[in-house]
Amino acid sequence: MIIDLRSDTVTRPTPGMLDAIMSAKTGDDVYKEDPTVNALEQKMASLFGMDDALFFPTGSMANQAAIKLHTQPSQQLICDKWAHVYNYEGGGVSFNSGVSCKLVDGHRGMITAKQVVENINPPDFYHSPLTTLVCLENTTNKGGGACYELDEIIKIKKVCLDNDLGLHLDGARLMNAIVANNEDTKQYGSLFDTISVCLSKGLGAPMGTVLMGTSSLMKNAIRVRKVLGGGMRQVGFMAAAGLYAMEHQLQRLQEDHTKAKQIATLLQSLPYIKKVEPTQTNIVIFYMQDDFNQDDFINALAAQNIRISDMGQGKLRVVTHHDYTDSMHSKFLDILSSYLN
Repeated sequence: MIIDLRSDTVTRPTPGMLDAIMSAKTGDDVYKEDPTVNALEQKMASLFGMDDALFFPTGSMANQAAIKLHTQPSQQLICDKWAHVYNYEGGGVSFNSGVSCKLVDGHRGMITAKQVVENINPPDFYHSPLTTLVCLENTTNKGGGACYELDEIIKIKKVCLDNDLGLHLDGARLMNAIVANNEDTKQYGSLFDTISVCLSKGLGAPMGTVLMGTSSLMKNAIRVRKVLGGGMRQVGFMAAAGLYAMEHQLQRLQEDHTKAKQIATLLQSLPYIKKVEPTQTNIVIFYMQDDFNQDDFINALAAQNIRISDMGQGKLRVVTHHDYTDSMHSKFLDILSSYLN
């Protein structure tokens, strides 16, 4: 039995999801004739109260398309220094859009309205890039699944309106935040110009992200998706997995959050652990004491078929998900407790 806690992307389709995939009605999505894709896009747009939605194969492609829709070459976006669009999308911001990033030293991957104001380049100062976009991430990946407060997002939105800036949300794990905080999806739809929601992380679909936005921006989304190589054919099989995930596997995200908090609580009590970041959703970030070798710890876990992530600079990560069962959870807690004994 392998206990894989490196990411919530390692999940496999449930039996119910496989049935939904096999029975999906399909067509050619490049012609917009796949009924299951169209149903997923309509469902997501309606859920968030946004004008339009488009199915993408990956979250990175959806984010990159959103940035392209918002910006022109030589312009600049504002994001946290840990943002996924900067750290984990292969330099796509500069390669695909010719845009630079103004990196903000936020808190656990989250920035404030005050920081946004401080990092807007003067629009009439032609020596610096023109600031045109703010990108937020909720929950934050490198920030350990931290969730933005809606009040802060509302303040950031006002700054964007006052300064004619677009506002994009990398919502790869947005549904985790919404479930954890019992929030309203439509409130997010009212605040952002574009939102990407990933279906292949905690929701457990094999692939897919939906990009939603205002009609003025989304009218060009399918063209940008084509340019990025994202045109797909009978992809309704995968859209069916996404529909199933939204209808059957959304509320169970709370189980992942509960297990993550239990892991965090145990880690805080162990003598070889120096620090555990606050745990709000399904990601646990922790650090070992300075006199302990983290490679030895990772290897000891691997010897017992347990996989976790080393994020560098002493940061270790555990991510819970629906393939991480109750029996796996009990075993993992026991192994953590008995390490060094």
